[in-house]
Amino acid sequence: MMGPSSSAHRQDSAAQAGALASQFAQTAATRDASGGTPKAERDALRSSGLLALSIPQDYGGRGAGWSETLDTVRIFAQTDSSIAHVYGFHHLQLATVQLFSQPAQWEPWIEQTASKQWFWGNALNPLDERTTVRRIGDWFEFSGKKSFCSGALDSEMLLASGKDEVSGRLLIAALPTARAGITINSDWNCFGQRQTDSGSALFEHVRVEAAELLLDPGPLSTPRASLRPLLAQLVFVHMFLGLAEGALSEARHYTVNEARPWFRSPATRASDDPYTLKHYGEFYVALEGTRLLATRAATLFDDAWRKGDALSTEDRGQVALAVAVAKVAASRAGLDVASRVFETTGARATHGALRLDRYWRNLRVQTLHDPVDYKLQDIGNWVVNAQSPVPSFYS
Repeated sequence: MMGPSSSAHRQDSAAQAGALASQFAQTAATRDASGGTPKAERDALRSSGLLALSIPQDYGGRGAGWSETLDTVRIFAQTDSSIAHVYGFHHLQLATVQLFSQPAQWEPWIEQTASKQWFWGNALNPLDERTTVRRIGDWFEFSGKKSFCSGALDSEMLLASGKDEVSGRLLIAALPTARAGITINSDWNCFGQRQTDSGSALFEHVRVEAAELLLDPGPLSTPRASLRPLLAQLVFVHMFLGLAEGALSEARHYTVNEARPWFRSPATRASDDPYTLKHYGEFYVALEGTRLLATRAATLFDDAWRKGDALSTEDRGQVALAVAVAKVAASRAGLDVASRVFETTGARATHGALRLDRYWRNLRVQTLHDPVDYKLQDIGNWVVNAQSPVPSFYS
């Protein structure tokens, strides 16, 4: 069980993530243009030990709480949101096996993750039902295709979901990515999050042992197991916040060092223009509010995680509400800031080599993962009817 992170521990992990993020920033714009797998950056994460950040110390990890782990996701997103995505999803998969199965099942997986620097990928997409599961004696066979498989390429382990062909039940398995019959396709070609390898996976008669299925307690079966989608949403919250912070930082650098004041401006420097300062003041207010909401939601999540099986439905509902509020705020503030920073930099900042538009593009792609309108509906249902968000893979 995770404990709260000490201040020194948080500072160490933040400093390490910051150093790596600075390294990744040197090639972020170029890699955004090229797409593909950020192999060197993923290997740097393996070597750093940060892939074991959320793993309890008893299993060879660094024992960080979730708020500390999410802080590192935000730090990476400030310079490279694709890295933040696959890194955050790696920790999400580690949480998933702990929430959906018993210790005797997940302990060997996370111990080996810590000792061998395994990267976990995702092929768990419950809305894509093209993969079916057939029981054959005492084992199972996965066959079909999955979309939006973030981080599956260059991973050692993979969470995959399929639909039982008899019962229609959702089944989730933890598998070695290199298992026979699994093909991870390089077919991700969106205008944002271009190095998340979020393309498709093909399962051709893949043998899955019963011990590899996450059945006890299984997906979303208890209040504790239902924490999984809330952690996924918090990964997005911290990605969106980090992206917006990165956009603001890069725009500020351009405003101070490159931008010119409009000819009607009373200022001699763009950084003294009254409208420019007004915009930056608005950006800061929006992001400061989002930071506070994100911190509150992550802290509540940490508290809920530590309660374990004692977590009540009501407790889980309060966390879900806080996460939904933070998600709406991060989505709206992030998109607004990443779009409007160009009003503080001017036309020359749209030069293709700078790729300052990547912050907005990355946010726009990832904020469509699940509609904010339905988050607002959940929040409104709580305000009007005192009903907490109903657990699903997106709430």
